[in-house]
Amino acid sequence: MTSRLVLVSPATSAALRQARFDADGPIDAAGAAQARAAATALPRAARVAVSPGARCHGTAAELGLGAGDFAAPAALDVGRWRGRTLDEVTAAEPEAVGRWLTDPASAPHGGETVRDLCVRVGAWLDTVGRSDGRTLAVVEPEVVRAAVLHALGLPATVFWRLDVPPLTATELSGRAGRWNLRLGRPLVGPPAPPTAG
Repeated sequence: MTSRLVLVSPATSAALRQARFDADGPIDAAGAAQARAAATALPRAARVAVSPGARCHGTAAELGLGAGDFAAPAALDVGRWRGRTLDEVTAAEPEAVGRWLTDPASAPHGGETVRDLCVRVGAWLDTVGRSDGRTLAVVEPEVVRAAVLHALGLPATVFWRLDVPPLTATELSGRAGRWNLRLGRPLVGPPAPPTAG
């Protein structure tokens, strides 16, 4: 039995463009248009999972996936930093941000640690790994990071070194608890160059 999991990161939002700890805002108009354009690039799947946030639900809707068959893991809980920009938090609490970015067991915001997120996502990934066929999941970038770390047995200390752009697909496949990674690919290509004439 081979399990395949395609993790799709959500489209852009105002919070993402502002480098704001997301307050669960919706995708923006440009992100919605890009998601609609990407819908035909998605592979067929036996199951669809969607994280509970508005950005993931909005992306799934624009991709034509609906609400999904089951829930995917929620985003990292950033506690009292939610809704603030990274610049605001860094100016007010530089040492706390430094700890948070280097120590996966740190949660100076009062929310969830990166390590706890990795454990939570790893348990979900193990469950998905017991399903035959392809699962398509629209999930927050930090869920993609945590899934990759779990799949490859990487330490949580490398969590912030993985970049997950909007509307990219990260593919995992495996059997018997062993995963392979196909690195992220854009679901929408760059705009075509203008034509002469």
